[in-house]
Amino acid sequence: MFPKDEKYSLGGKIEITALEILELSMKTVYAQKPEKTNFLREIDGKVNLLKILVRLAQEINVLDSKKYISLQERLQEIGKMVGGWMRYSS
Repeated sequence: MFPKDEKYSLGGKIEITALEILELSMKTVYAQKPEKTNFLREIDGKVNLLKILVRLAQEINVLDSKKYISLQERLQEIGKMVGGWMRYSS
């Protein structure tokens, strides 16, 4: 997906951030209510960071427009799910 020179910098950061979101989501499922709110806020921040990183990848032409649009749509949906989860948990 990414050229070799970007694979371990921007591509690596995108991959790590996505995995952190997954890890936080799993922790949130099993957390008690006070912790759950903190985890959800952290997930929301990571999703926003991931949106920025994906946009950056598209702007420096590492990611083509078709993949960028697909990823942004998915990230928007994830953001909506996190927002709903936050409203449900509060």
